[in-house]
Amino acid sequence: MILYSYFARRFLKSFAIVFGVFLGIVLMIEVVEQTGRFNNEAVGFAEIMELSLLHLPSQMYPILPLIMILATLALFLGLARSSELVITRASGRSGMKSLIAPVVMALVLGLLAVTVFNPLVAATSKQYEAISSRYASGTESVLSISQEGLWLRQGNADGQTVIRAQGSNLDGTKLVDVSFFSFTANGTPLSRIMATSAELTDGAWVLTEAKRWRLLGSANPERDAQQFETLRVPSDLTVEQIRDSFGSPSSIAIWDLPDFISRLDAAGFSARQHRVWFQTELALPLLLVAMVLIGAGFTMRHTRFGGTGPMVLAAVLMGFALFFIRNLAQVLGENGQLPVYVAAWSPPLAAILLALALILHLEDG
Repeated sequence: MILYSYFARRFLKSFAIVFGVFLGIVLMIEVVEQTGRFNNEAVGFAEIMELSLLHLPSQMYPILPLIMILATLALFLGLARSSELVITRASGRSGMKSLIAPVVMALVLGLLAVTVFNPLVAATSKQYEAISSRYASGTESVLSISQEGLWLRQGNADGQTVIRAQGSNLDGTKLVDVSFFSFTANGTPLSRIMATSAELTDGAWVLTEAKRWRLLGSANPERDAQQFETLRVPSDLTVEQIRDSFGSPSSIAIWDLPDFISRLDAAGFSARQHRVWFQTELALPLLLVAMVLIGAGFTMRHTRFGGTGPMVLAAVLMGFALFFIRNLAQVLGENGQLPVYVAAWSPPLAAILLALALILHLEDG
């Protein structure tokens, strides 16, 4: 247990150092990018730092597998250089037993990433998008799916319009059983419109079988209500804006994804992308374990055997290849060309088996 604890501490130290280095580099890049994006007097250095810090978790989360393999390389190169692996083998412990502690730590870090870091990324991403949108254009457009149906907000400096629909098509441009609630800039209700359906066209929603109540300046809104066969409601929303408002699964905490997927299905949207993302996130701990095994497979030899540079390069290239294959499988799963579970779980499982075969060959072959 003492040896396992020692290897675990060394691995966590290597991971913390590599993570800290990447954190500093990414933060500097973010500050430069946000400064270039919001180059105006209204956004000062404090706002730039706020945006950079909010965007930082979403930039660090995808590179966790890269950080994991680099930490593994740093660990085993250090152990090999100090001959600690040689001493471990001489004491009767095989190389496979030396991997137990790093693999367990990778699994624990993966579970923490999914259960803690993932919700943090989702929360900060939403906050970043809201603040950056306000700084960029002064407006916000938000879509959400709840048990009561689909909710969409559009607006500008003159006021806001909240849209509620019982259902929609796959891209959110055709709504059924829809209501429009308009408010002035100070939040005073302006009007209410109910319609059988609404379709987003260029610059407006086209409502059919609509009834409009004027809530401001009317003593009896029901008496003054108007009915229309078709009615145009101005809108600056686009299909891309609606899709982006709810289409990114990474902006939803993993704890909320199952319920969100159910609401997407009930509202008529396709939830396949979210299902693939959910399963891919659940498989992340295995991906990190695969990165540890790949890194260990190429660097557990003693450095006096030579060829350390090519072996490190091969490990990094294999790590990048696994990362690429995982992303490719995710895209194929989202497009329906692979089953959801195959797209999410097959890359890390296959990588673990191949890495174990490599380690067994080098150790006992």
